[in-house]
Amino acid sequence: MASFVTEVLASSGKLEKEDLAGKISRMSRKVEDTKEEMCDMMNKKYSEFLPNLQASEDLMLQVETVTKEMENLKNCIESEVQQNIQVAGNEYLKLKQQLEKNTMIIEMLEHLKEFHSAMEESNEALQKKKYVDAATCLKKARERVNSLKDWKTSQLPLLNSLSSELIVQRENLIYHLGDEWKRLVIWRLPAAKDSGGPKAFHKTELVLTDVCTKDLEPKPDPLLCSVLQALAVQGDLQNKIKLFSQVLLKNMLKPLVMHPFLELTVAEQQGEGTILSLECLSEDHEERSTPSQVYKKLLLVLKTLHSHLLDVPIEDKKLSTILGELIWEELSKCIIHECLVYSIPNNSSELEKYIIVIKETEEFEKALKSMEYLQADSTDLLKYARDVNCHFASKKCRDVIVAARKLMTSKMHNTVKINPESKLRLPKLPPPSSEVKVKQEVVKEEVTMENSKQLSACSLRLPACRISESVQQLMELAVSTLCEAVGSSTQCALQLFFTVRNIFQLFHDVVPTYHKENLLKFPHLAAVQHNNCMYLAHHLLTLGHHFRAHLPQPLGEGVATFVDMVPGFRKLGAQCFLAQLNVQRAELLERLATAHNFCNLDDEDSYIAASKAVRQVVHQLKQLGTVWQDVLPVSIYCKAMGNLLNTAITEIITKIMMLEDISSEDGEHLHTLCQTIIEEGPLVFIPLAEENKNKKYQEEVPLYVKKWSTFKELVIVLRANLQEIVDRWADGKGPLAVEFTSSEVKGLIRALFQNTERRAAALTKIK
Repeated sequence: MASFVTEVLASSGKLEKEDLAGKISRMSRKVEDTKEEMCDMMNKKYSEFLPNLQASEDLMLQVETVTKEMENLKNCIESEVQQNIQVAGNEYLKLKQQLEKNTMIIEMLEHLKEFHSAMEESNEALQKKKYVDAATCLKKARERVNSLKDWKTSQLPLLNSLSSELIVQRENLIYHLGDEWKRLVIWRLPAAKDSGGPKAFHKTELVLTDVCTKDLEPKPDPLLCSVLQALAVQGDLQNKIKLFSQVLLKNMLKPLVMHPFLELTVAEQQGEGTILSLECLSEDHEERSTPSQVYKKLLLVLKTLHSHLLDVPIEDKKLSTILGELIWEELSKCIIHECLVYSIPNNSSELEKYIIVIKETEEFEKALKSMEYLQADSTDLLKYARDVNCHFASKKCRDVIVAARKLMTSKMHNTVKINPESKLRLPKLPPPSSEVKVKQEVVKEEVTMENSKQLSACSLRLPACRISESVQQLMELAVSTLCEAVGSSTQCALQLFFTVRNIFQLFHDVVPTYHKENLLKFPHLAAVQHNNCMYLAHHLLTLGHHFRAHLPQPLGEGVATFVDMVPGFRKLGAQCFLAQLNVQRAELLERLATAHNFCNLDDEDSYIAASKAVRQVVHQLKQLGTVWQDVLPVSIYCKAMGNLLNTAITEIITKIMMLEDISSEDGEHLHTLCQTIIEEGPLVFIPLAEENKNKKYQEEVPLYVKKWSTFKELVIVLRANLQEIVDRWADGKGPLAVEFTSSEVKGLIRALFQNTERRAAALTKIK
């Protein structure tokens, strides 16, 4: 290699004629000699300690001479040899680039040649209707053009022309393929007059033209296969099948699911081919098709399409698989929402019959898999059919909640009478499981103690009252729903049970809000709502206990209870009625406020105002007594009326006790007004519709009106003289002393009588 470089450099005249390799070799020997002499000298100097000054100086000069020669040789190599090596390398690089350029041109010419050949072969194949060959050649030509475009250095003016020609040829092929498709697959759709009903699809036809062979088993025509495979090669098959699937779904498959009045017919006509047509029959059929009817119609369509159109291999799968991927999700949803939903039984007793629908669904999917429409083992359609228990429970729960809400938002004033003898109509349930029986027997054996004192037959019975008819129906709805839970699967029973709980929770939340204004406005509705809540609370105490032993676990272990809801309903009823009592109490006080504090009754206007206020109070109480008559339980009725009457007389007592001066005429007027209340007050207690039965409660007014005795004593004092007052006081032991304090009695005496010795004497006796 060294001799080659030397010859090259020598031939160029840039280096001396002598051999560079020989020069370097001589220099190497000289260096070695110097090295040996240097080592020898160092050894003598530092090891043998011989005097050799002159020899050392000569050796140093020799080293310096060798060093200079080495530097000169190095400079020669760097300046001359490296420069010439760079020149040679540049020349080599230019030759390499030229070679690469020539190679690229050759490859481009090869692509152009293959493009031309592919285009010629495509045209020839298209004329012979060899669509697959034509599409393959166009695909090859497109690949060649793409390869040319990938070379950024290529600036072929012809490239744009080639691309344009390729687009023209491709569109020409697609046009021919589309023309063949339109000839082979024809849709005949009726004019869109009735866009909603089944008549809109009457006479809808799908014609598969001349696609059958003369074989015993119909298969797609080779020309059709060629068209479809060519579309796949061109990448347009997906769009074509997608458009076909949309029309198929909209105009044939979904209408057959949604409209039971549509019938499908398949006919072979000479010269036309196979025709699938829809006909609208008279609307005398049922409103919804059964799953069996739907599956039969859909399979007829899909089998006909498979045998005449879709049984064509496209790459690694059949065309039926491509269509199935496009239509199955939407079609299965349509079958579920328009057919299977309505086939879910309404009663748990019909669930066993639903196994037929599950088998029909399995057979339907099995047929689709055999035709390769489906690939998955289990789809949403079959899962929906198999989950019938869950869907039955969901449907039942949804229907129950809707019915319950309708009852809750209905009018409350339609009432029914409830008596202590009235019982909730509970169905006869099957005997509980053996485990529950054993537990019950054990409990009976353990509980042997018995109290000698027994509760009366009327204990824990609901008192006579009126409740809304809708609430009675709501309780019946809850009982029937729990009956459905008995004997159901665990999941179904849980859903139904908690739906019943949700009904009562919904009542607790919805009714007070929905009827809020009416409950405050109408006393009758407030009383009915109070009764409704108490009625529900009463039955919720034992409702869970009645069904617990007949429900599956964990409901049978004690979860099935409604007792926790009882306090909430009692509180709700009490709050509703107390709110109405507060409204009535406020109205009573407002009416009494117009009496001008019962002062100056000797003035005609003041007396008229006071008399009017008293009459209005009595009238209001009588109206309430009539409204609540036979509605509220007797005890609640008497307490409510007593509370309101007590409010009125307490206000009157307070106003009279505040008077500082009561003339004899004022006292007479006050006595008259108060006497009116004493006479009319008991008459507001009419809890029962039979008048002869109300006398008992009218005589028991002091039991319900806390200030009744106080009020009667005040009326007596207003007309009594000093001696009578002193006698009724009786040294703090009389009836007057029971109702009033000494200071209150003294205040009355000072207001009623003038300041005389007799009044002073009377006052001294009041202590």
